[in-house]
Amino acid sequence: MHSGNSPAELANADSATFLPDIIEPGLSVLFCGINPGMRAVATGRHFDGRGNRFWRALHRAGFTPEEFRPENDRELLQHGFGLTTAVSRATARADELSGAELRAAAARLELKIRCYAPRFVAFLGKMALAEMSGKRDIQWGLQSSKFGGALVWVLPNPSGLNRAFSLDALVSAYRELRVAARLSSG
Repeated sequence: MHSGNSPAELANADSATFLPDIIEPGLSVLFCGINPGMRAVATGRHFDGRGNRFWRALHRAGFTPEEFRPENDRELLQHGFGLTTAVSRATARADELSGAELRAAAARLELKIRCYAPRFVAFLGKMALAEMSGKRDIQWGLQSSKFGGALVWVLPNPSGLNRAFSLDALVSAYRELRVAARLSSG
């Protein structure tokens, strides 16, 4: 993709066969999943898997006034938050993506983030950022380097397949970002 793409072109480039972004310029936080699940692509709604805990964690961490359902995903924009994925291709499991596929997606994602200029990009899980940055020592939380000009925060992946984090642990991690985003806005 060349640098002349408009925000609308970037957001809708894959909408015919992939999950469209929920994004606009100047968001507080752009949540970046690894890639869409099969159900999400089939319904056209982010985090529409039965076991996905994103919407519960987001609400309980204080990002939304109530627990959104996947069909209300666009309402996130009203609260200053958006959704994208590191890789557009849907899979049943994120581990079906190759490292090469993630690395190849880095330039496009970085361009998207530069174009839309969110304050934070929150990677959901370490996998995509590790492949895209070449860093293996990624910790949870705020990172020391930016991505596409945005501050980088790494959150645990809310997938139901991620058994390493309970819902309470997800909420705690997500709440730290909410507090940091609020503090950095004013």
